[in-house]
Amino acid sequence: MKPPHIYIKNAIQLFFLAVLCFCMGDSAARIADKSPFQISAWNADTTPPSVSSVQNNSAPPQAIPTSAEGNWGLSFSQEGKPPVGNATADYLKQFRAYYVNQTDEKVIYLTFDAGYENGNAAAILDALKKHHAPAAFFLVGNYLETSPELVKRMVEEGHTVGNHTYHHPDMSKISTKESFNQELTDLENLYQQTTGQPMKKYYRPPQGKYSESNLIMAQELGYTTFFWSLAYVDWYEDKQPSHEEAFKKLLGRIHPGAIVLLHSTSKTNGEILDELLTRWEEMGYRFGTLDEMVQGQGGM
Repeated sequence: MKPPHIYIKNAIQLFFLAVLCFCMGDSAARIADKSPFQISAWNADTTPPSVSSVQNNSAPPQAIPTSAEGNWGLSFSQEGKPPVGNATADYLKQFRAYYVNQTDEKVIYLTFDAGYENGNAAAILDALKKHHAPAAFFLVGNYLETSPELVKRMVEEGHTVGNHTYHHPDMSKISTKESFNQELTDLENLYQQTTGQPMKKYYRPPQGKYSESNLIMAQELGYTTFFWSLAYVDWYEDKQPSHEEAFKKLLGRIHPGAIVLLHSTSKTNGEILDELLTRWEEMGYRFGTLDEMVQGQGGM
């Protein structure tokens, strides 16, 4: 017969072994419970950092859990098919907001975000003009202040100029309609002073950060909100993607009804846009306007 302390020692060992197995099993179960969407929904290619963080070369914002508000993110599951967004197209539509046109037609909606000018907009406008491709440029106050002639050229050549707010803040942190409205109307006023025309009430949230209350406030102010269904990391001036990297993302992930987000600050975009538009055309795509898309969805 073994001494009593041996039984006690064995019992203690068995107890800790059982606890360890339980913890490992629980962790495995929690990992297994995560759907592929939850694991892969955030795509770093899709949400740019703020204008200030680009200029300071800081890291882009961290991923957040998939939800109906927060950072806009996408999950690509099949080449040539629209991605899944943080929120569904039907959910967004009730607030007059869109990230993709739900259509089988091979149509692309080109959009550019412009926080500042660094010499690439002219080449982008040249390529758009060559292909008779309409685009929407979402501008901030700095761009209108420093590059009024380029803004006038956008208008003269038939492009839409949309509202990206005056100061490019995290709008999801703005809780009052008054403050929200000021960010948009200050830019509207500067645009009208610059071009002599009223600004189109099309809005893109800076950094893709939003909340349901933001969507409601924008709608109540007469705005249509636009996210995107295709983008890639093109905003770092000192870390531009190669042409091959850009084509891989922008050709491989294009899909019917795509709202494409590109940054006009990108040297790569300025260099490849003519060829990119040609290759999309060769794939059977045409370029539509946001007006056309919204009208087709029963908006405006």
